[in-house]
Amino acid sequence: MTARPAADSPQQPQIGIVDALRFLCEVFAIVTLGIWGFTQFPFWLNLVVGIGAPVLAIVLWGLFRAPKAVLAVDPFVKAIVEIVVMGTAAFAWADMHQWIIFGVFTIVALATGLIAGRREF
Repeated sequence: MTARPAADSPQQPQIGIVDALRFLCEVFAIVTLGIWGFTQFPFWLNLVVGIGAPVLAIVLWGLFRAPKAVLAVDPFVKAIVEIVVMGTAAFAWADMHQWIIFGVFTIVALATGLIAGRREF
């Protein structure tokens, strides 16, 4: 005899490989923006960008793109926010002349974003 969950208990969402890769891309993008800000700008400006860019990315993601986002918006707005955050992180690697990291991150972020975005439509 197998145990079945009660009918009124909420089911836990399934977390797949795409969701895990996507989460890692989000974390990597935030870390990237911090590294970029602290290393690519002169003193004082590096403090502002090194702290401000990751904070801005976190706020944008939390407001519009997170699974439990504060603001419910159209999927196109969510896509724009994701493109801005991930695109800025990719640009940061290109600006630091780290072409292999730029290429791998861009491909993984693009692939996971497209797969996850298709699920939302």
